[in-house]
Amino acid sequence: MLRLDALQPPYPADIQAQFDQIMRGAPPLLLFRVMAGHPRAWSKFRGGSLLDRGPLSLRDREIVIDRTCALNACEYEWGVHVAAFAAGAGLTAQQIDATVLGPPDASCWSDRERALIAAVDALHARANLDDREFVRLRACYAEDQVLEVILLCGFYRTVSCLANALGLPLEPGAARFPRPHEAV
Repeated sequence: MLRLDALQPPYPADIQAQFDQIMRGAPPLLLFRVMAGHPRAWSKFRGGSLLDRGPLSLRDREIVIDRTCALNACEYEWGVHVAAFAAGAGLTAQQIDATVLGPPDASCWSDRERALIAAVDALHARANLDDREFVRLRACYAEDQVLEVILLCGFYRTVSCLANALGLPLEPGAARFPRPHEAV
């Protein structure tokens, strides 16, 4: 059962324009419809400016988002991202499963991606990177990309908290978490 009401169509013109910009013509996600019903929260959510592509490649961005959502047990957002972006990001079925079930050094990842996932795991566990983790990440990514990784981890932890605490049902067509016995 949904814990807060979601906006129903037709949406006010300004909200519809915001949905169109974010969703690129697709129907708005339930999370967006719930948030948009609360102007201050919706403004803050959109104000994070992390719903755009940013300085990371689509692949790196999705690895960060998928791993963060998986670590936060947020099947809702993980499933939305896997369904919408995994193919375009070139993620294999094994890599998709590894965002949920694999260690940061899983063999399906490149050395660069292992550094990225280790940073995501550290930020999730400790809200920090030790010197070794930071140097390893910085060796692979420019300063603006490192900042984007940190920001994405925080933003999608917030998104995970929202989706989980609001009890959002999984979106139709979204991916489902792999189960340990299903992993590739």
